[in-house]
Amino acid sequence: MPKYVEVEDARTMAGLRLVLSPGVPGPWSEAAKGIFYVKKIPYIPVRQKMGGDPALREWTAQDSAPVAIYNDERPRSTWIEQLYLAERLAPQPALIPQSAADRVAMFGYANELCGENGFAWCKRLLLFHSALTAPGVSQDALALTRALAPKYGYDAARIEDARARVVEILRGLSARLEQQHRRGSRYFIGARLSALDIYWAAFCAIINPLPDELCPMTPQFRETYTNRDPAVAQAASPLLYEHRDFIYHEYLELPVDN
Repeated sequence: MPKYVEVEDARTMAGLRLVLSPGVPGPWSEAAKGIFYVKKIPYIPVRQKMGGDPALREWTAQDSAPVAIYNDERPRSTWIEQLYLAERLAPQPALIPQSAADRVAMFGYANELCGENGFAWCKRLLLFHSALTAPGVSQDALALTRALAPKYGYDAARIEDARARVVEILRGLSARLEQQHRRGSRYFIGARLSALDIYWAAFCAIINPLPDELCPMTPQFRETYTNRDPAVAQAASPLLYEHRDFIYHEYLELPVDN
């Protein structure tokens, strides 16, 4: 289990520091951890305070996780910046394909998962909507939701569009994997591991977390992350879950650490 340091202490350190949310399988954080793990790049884990972190905002001009800070370089708070940093620090194994066509495909699908208005973004809008409209939601959950929802531009009028976007992306990923399996490949891109495989393995948690013995979390977070939407469930093929399990088994450490 890694030893987390506080933001104030991390600012005085050298090397790679990675700001994370301990105890929660946040998709962007788990993806960043997975990329650095596959490349065997050591980092100092830094504790983010969820719901607002003034010290982190002062350091990085924002207060979300993950953020990667290498030596005195600028903070990198987006998935694509973190991927390029990892590729520079450890070129092998390469997680960005060499072929232009494969790169276009990988970054296109990765943006559908990780980018603004992508899969996880829109799924979070659905989660916020449920927390804000369902009866019996705890005050702690409501407070966290009200802190996070504005960052994603939550608007009840956007919910049906968000649901349609999640469904569309899941169907596209399922079709891509089916096509790759027909070609004899177990990966989203080409015949080897790419960042897209890691992104999907991490982002799958937001609809279907690994079982508790592999990914321990509070019952509240497990209930929040577990998909109950029939349209989303229908769009997520068993092949996508099999792929998540394959990538974790063959390449990644288990998610969540405290």
